[in-house]
Amino acid sequence: MTGLIVFIACVLLLVGGYCLYGRFAERVYGADMERAMPCDTLADGVDYVRMPTWRVFLIQLLNIAGLGPVFGALAGCLFGPVALLWIVLGCILAGAMHDFLAAVMSADNGGENLPETVGRTLGGVARSCMRALCFVLLLLVGVVFTKGPADMLHALMGGIPAIWWALIILGYYFLATVLPIDVIIGKIYPFFGALFLFMAAGMAVMLPFCGHEVLPELDVFANLHPQGISIWPMLFVTIACGAISGFHATQSPMMVRCLGSMKSMRPVFYGAMVMEGIIALIWAVVGLTLRDVVTDYVLQPGSNSLLQVEAGQGALSFMELSLKSPATAVNAACTMFLGPAGAVIAVLGVVVLPITSGDTAMRTCRLILAEVFHLEQKTRWKRLAIALPIFAAVIVIANIDFSVIWRYFGWANQALACFTLWSIAVLLRRRGRWHWIASLPALFMTTMCATFIFHASEGLQWPQGISTALGVAFAAVCALLFFVRVKAVGEKQN
Repeated sequence: MTGLIVFIACVLLLVGGYCLYGRFAERVYGADMERAMPCDTLADGVDYVRMPTWRVFLIQLLNIAGLGPVFGALAGCLFGPVALLWIVLGCILAGAMHDFLAAVMSADNGGENLPETVGRTLGGVARSCMRALCFVLLLLVGVVFTKGPADMLHALMGGIPAIWWALIILGYYFLATVLPIDVIIGKIYPFFGALFLFMAAGMAVMLPFCGHEVLPELDVFANLHPQGISIWPMLFVTIACGAISGFHATQSPMMVRCLGSMKSMRPVFYGAMVMEGIIALIWAVVGLTLRDVVTDYVLQPGSNSLLQVEAGQGALSFMELSLKSPATAVNAACTMFLGPAGAVIAVLGVVVLPITSGDTAMRTCRLILAEVFHLEQKTRWKRLAIALPIFAAVIVIANIDFSVIWRYFGWANQALACFTLWSIAVLLRRRGRWHWIASLPALFMTTMCATFIFHASEGLQWPQGISTALGVAFAAVCALLFFVRVKAVGEKQN
């Protein structure tokens, strides 16, 4: 019962964060609620298309979520209950604020993309870095969210080779990239968004009836990771979607261009992130609750493949299953909680959710390049002129072994959030606003990202203490530059 109370309290904190801290962030920024929106001032019938707020909300939720709040939460809960703390505090104080204010900054400048927004505050060098970083990350998202679902569809259905599934998915991505946003994305995303919410709600409702103690371990200071990986800084890279993710700010301008009122900005952007935080919280609680539960999966003798056997004959715990195959763990959890229908929902989720992030990632690539080369996108051939090279690059990258590069994606994603947070902080300080709402999360994330590079196995592998000291020193230098170079209204400029 205690664990269930903790779970409910965490959900209420996230909802309270939306109602209180979200409104506080709105007031700190001081947005003009009567401002004309880009969908009206720049309407082109392709990217700037007014849509109902509820539809924009569901599309934004799927844009930023995908598999992140599911797989990321399951991987993060391996560290223990501290994952719940990071999801709640990270979402309210950093992630939702980051998504919301980045979107408002975009709206203030005609729905421009993230690199241009950052360039306005941090300068031309930062703009160029962000263009390159965003473009590469979005291409990687497109590649991984093509190969992953293709492999899963091949495994589920057999017969059709994975390469053909990949080509089908890429064909869909291409259409979603070049067609007007209300033709495909605007029509199918709300349905899948509703399904995504139904899956999460079903798991939450069935928690008390799953036959296992909810949150049997509540020590947030205990590191329970089976491989002994340190909580700092690894947890904060592992759980990005659900807490804070730089990828989100690359997706928000797409929906800024479709929203009809500034008054809807907080419900859509702060609200969608809080909803993602709740979904991540649900899956983290599911993972912590089932952590030591024996599943019906064993490793096939002489291979790393999983084999499902009769109930009660399982050899792998849910924790071991999550380490081996997150998709299988999701399927097992949904089946335990929701029965046979849950397995169908889980399969649909692990296939559809990555696709609904991959297509918008490709569309955002087109929009970023269109801004870089100053190409209007109302004309069909100009959209094709940008989209074709993008998809050629995706095909080339898909044939390269980039597994080592992909391991840095989590860090690069959070580094992207650092740029965005510092950009928000600079704008607020220049306006004489309370910049700490962004500068404190920026300092924390900068320290974490720097520490990761010094300490992680993908980085320099230095001792944690030294790595943390260097991370703090790097963040201190960033803070010094911030206070010396950025002046508030009325202060003497250098």
